[in-house]
Amino acid sequence: MTVLITGATGLIGQKIVKQCHAENINVHYLTTSKSKLSTESNYKGFYWDPNNNEIDHHCFEGVSVIINMVGASISKRWTDDYKKVILNSRTETAQLLQDTIKKYNYKIDHVVSASAIGIYPTSLINYYEETNTEISDTFLGTVVHKWEAAVDGFKALGCKVTKIRIGLVLARDGGALPEIVKPIKFGAGAAFGSGKQWQSWIHVDDLASLFVFAVQNEFDGIYNGVAPNPVSNKELTKAAARILKRPLILPKIPKFAMKLILGEMHILLFESQRVSSQKVHSEGFNFTFVNLKPALEDLLK
Repeated sequence: MTVLITGATGLIGQKIVKQCHAENINVHYLTTSKSKLSTESNYKGFYWDPNNNEIDHHCFEGVSVIINMVGASISKRWTDDYKKVILNSRTETAQLLQDTIKKYNYKIDHVVSASAIGIYPTSLINYYEETNTEISDTFLGTVVHKWEAAVDGFKALGCKVTKIRIGLVLARDGGALPEIVKPIKFGAGAAFGSGKQWQSWIHVDDLASLFVFAVQNEFDGIYNGVAPNPVSNKELTKAAARILKRPLILPKIPKFAMKLILGEMHILLFESQRVSSQKVHSEGFNFTFVNLKPALEDLLK
């Protein structure tokens, strides 16, 4: 089997490539950097420039599945211009892939795309399953809603479409975790706001395994990419501090302070989504990291 991965050189994409190779799945990948092109037998790069609608259509040759991970980071300040980048990097890339498949008449069986739990409204009491139809009225909710709609466009090409709504990804060298633990390491750690907001997290290795499992088991529809046991922001902060053997001496960090520092992006720290992993579990997927403590020990020690 050969899969085409967009975003293959990113934090999660690199892990997915590794998992694919472990399962003897060949990888084609798209990159905007010609210096990152590789021509190994099981790892072949192709150039694209979505901003100018350029793509090397040979990337689809022999490919039966697309794993779609492309998207600009949401962890940069949300100026009006950058908001457009966040949205367009998800929707216009999907359109370019669809237009190219159609133009050259390639046959793709399955598309497994990243999505995000940010589509769910913030709540301290709801327990969100994939059947939920409410959409968050935040910028992030709007982005995810439009992103999923763009990905659904693959259905018109005869593709099975899977959307994995990703939670807080815990990784050693990127994503949110290094930023969360940075103040803790300096003895300045604290929960955000009330600390009661839910954090539905997943270890990056489990997330990569889930994407490959979705390909191999032909998942269809929406799935939550979160571990089985969400925690509160306060629990996450305390657990990280214990593992790092650092005290938590500061009071909770108020919302207005983070709004001054981060602008609209501060909602990432205060949104609360308690999300169910039951659907992927019922499909037979087994998490390596079910609870937060072992996941943090693996990543922080």
